[in-house]
Amino acid sequence: MSEKDTTQAAAAGTNGANGAAAAGTAAVAAASDTVVLNPRDQVAIALRDIRAGETVDWSDGAGGEGAVRALRDVPRGHKLLIRPVAARQHVNKFGYSIGIAKEDIAVGDWVHTHNLKTGLGAVLEYTYKPGIAASGAEAVTQAASFPGGQSTFKGYVRDDGQVGIRNEIWIVNTVGCINKTCETLARLATRQFEGRGIDGVFHFPHPYGCSQLGDDLTATQKLLAALVRHGNAAGVLVIGLGCENNQVDAFKKVIGDYNPERVKFMKSQEVEDELEEGLSLIGELVDYAERFVRTDVPLSKLRIGLKCGGSDGFSGITANPLVGRVADAITSVGGTALLTEVPEMFGAETILMERAADEAVFGDIVKLVNDFKDYFIRHGQEIYENPSPGNKDGGITTLEEKSLGCTQKGGHATVTDVLAYGEPSRKPGLNLVQAPGNDLVSVTALSAAGAHVVLFTTGRGTPFGGPVPTVKIATNSQLADRKKNWIDFNAGRLIEGMSMDALRDELLAQIVDLASGEKQTNNERNGFREIAIFKDGVIL
Repeated sequence: MSEKDTTQAAAAGTNGANGAAAAGTAAVAAASDTVVLNPRDQVAIALRDIRAGETVDWSDGAGGEGAVRALRDVPRGHKLLIRPVAARQHVNKFGYSIGIAKEDIAVGDWVHTHNLKTGLGAVLEYTYKPGIAASGAEAVTQAASFPGGQSTFKGYVRDDGQVGIRNEIWIVNTVGCINKTCETLARLATRQFEGRGIDGVFHFPHPYGCSQLGDDLTATQKLLAALVRHGNAAGVLVIGLGCENNQVDAFKKVIGDYNPERVKFMKSQEVEDELEEGLSLIGELVDYAERFVRTDVPLSKLRIGLKCGGSDGFSGITANPLVGRVADAITSVGGTALLTEVPEMFGAETILMERAADEAVFGDIVKLVNDFKDYFIRHGQEIYENPSPGNKDGGITTLEEKSLGCTQKGGHATVTDVLAYGEPSRKPGLNLVQAPGNDLVSVTALSAAGAHVVLFTTGRGTPFGGPVPTVKIATNSQLADRKKNWIDFNAGRLIEGMSMDALRDELLAQIVDLASGEKQTNNERNGFREIAIFKDGVIL
């Protein structure tokens, strides 16, 4: 990254994402075919398919406006140049550079991979700038609040003080060899214990635990142990095979202190009938789970995970800034927001670094980012081999464009902690979680960090769900209308005249209803619950 790139990225931390959302909302009212997110931008985003030869209006929300004739087709969600750009000049979106022009680009041209490239470089050095986080946190506290003065939700308080929003029984297997056994056991238990005061019996298959060595085995154990400790599970049955590397006795040490009424263990090779024995143990867990009832719990106990997947050109305009506003509201009342996808922070990492609570947290963010870059280099991969083909098809051209949109999900709260993979959240505020951008891996990591619910923004759609309720938030109304069995909330209404405040209040109310058990997500109704474990090591 050049000095100019670094300066621009750092400046984005002060007002980039917030300014983008504000300017974007104002611009939509002035030009229904396009939206310009910041007066410094040279591009407008097409709100519909624009055909070559069409003339469309644009406004930047700050007095700048005009009409431009499209030189070629510009798909919905993609970028149309409204101001001339010379070769090797930076192109701005959100008010900050999203890349460098490969050639001279004429007004009216489509801006994408054919004429725009990343301006990012390799591993960087960063400088701590105290004071910015404090002022940002004050602004968030003043701006964010819950609708109607909401201060509680109806949750379950566990014996150890943990809080859950579901009263479920989870089956966690130490090794992939017994996936089908656990699946069968979950199905039988669901039938046998239906109506017994629990929200269901669930199993999360995975292929690991056998023949893993060193750090690779440790990562698997940490992730599974974190799920065992999760507050949404009233009771947990840990099932091993008996000959795997991830032995039950060794796994107990990773779990740490546990309540034997809440956590049961079974070694399949040591019992005559694992289904009969498993059902008996689950029966004991159900008896224990029935003691818990929903009660008023402060919103400060709520933890939300923040994730985007299948992003498009509207992600950074609608769903991601909306989720950022929700994250600000949660953290302003003492709750916790968890943000991951470390490779999708590249190019916008200084936005987060400048909001570090102190120099120690700043150092942890630097290490988080540079360690992930070293991970790419160690495996001989290009650090900035992103966005994905689906992202590009949706209108995202470079990683810095994707990252500037992605980091908006974290709102503007102070970053209070950085969590290693599989580590539980302990400090309220905005926490960064070590995990890649892969949807299943990162949602699992957010769940392991303690997220009660994950807010998942998407421009292209996905049916999957993690171990916790996974709220699918569409960036555009076309997706929300087409995939009603996937999508839980439509943020596309933001570019159709609905205000950010109204949408934020509606989504917050929906989250409180979900946390209180009054609603379910589509992934819960459809039975879509999956985990994926981050693998980086040796298998025998």
